[in-house]
Amino acid sequence: MNETIQNLYTDLHIPAGHQSAGLEKLAAADNRFLKDLKLNIGAVLKSPNMDKKEAVLLALSVAVNERSEVLIAALESLARQEGADDAAIAEIHACTALMNTNNVFYRFRHYLPQNQYYNNTPAGLRMSIMMNPVLGKGLFELVSLVVSALNGCELCVTSHEASVKQHGASEARIYDAIRLGSVFKSLVVLL
Repeated sequence: MNETIQNLYTDLHIPAGHQSAGLEKLAAADNRFLKDLKLNIGAVLKSPNMDKKEAVLLALSVAVNERSEVLIAALESLARQEGADDAAIAEIHACTALMNTNNVFYRFRHYLPQNQYYNNTPAGLRMSIMMNPVLGKGLFELVSLVVSALNGCELCVTSHEASVKQHGASEARIYDAIRLGSVFKSLVVLL
């Protein structure tokens, strides 16, 4: 196995025996993106605007959203190493699932803004997890923002970006969270 892939797997707790056709193709062609990807992952996990546990939990939300079983298991292990408990990890899964519900629903409304019935009828969706999150409201909203950006829901991105700011996050923290989401999305594509 290519040394860069081995190091990437070690850093992220991905089992050494995991086979990735995408990463192996890059390695076989000595493609520079493989090294860029490893460097980008290292950089986004060391953001000065969030601690390592927060960064790993955000990365986990990407893995959950993209249904990457190998990355989910690896990042759950890494999150535990960084001090996350079962409740925090479960909440990442729940928040990601809830955002998928909201992203589909609110994107639909956004596509049809002229329809008064769709826009004036209450959603009727239970979202009690948002009221008192284990992660804290600021991190929960940041995860919601990253997942909404991944899923392309403009209305949800706008709403959660404002909420994250209301909970004291800087634009630099938001920017780094979105960068992290985009880098881990690229990893999932190749895994």
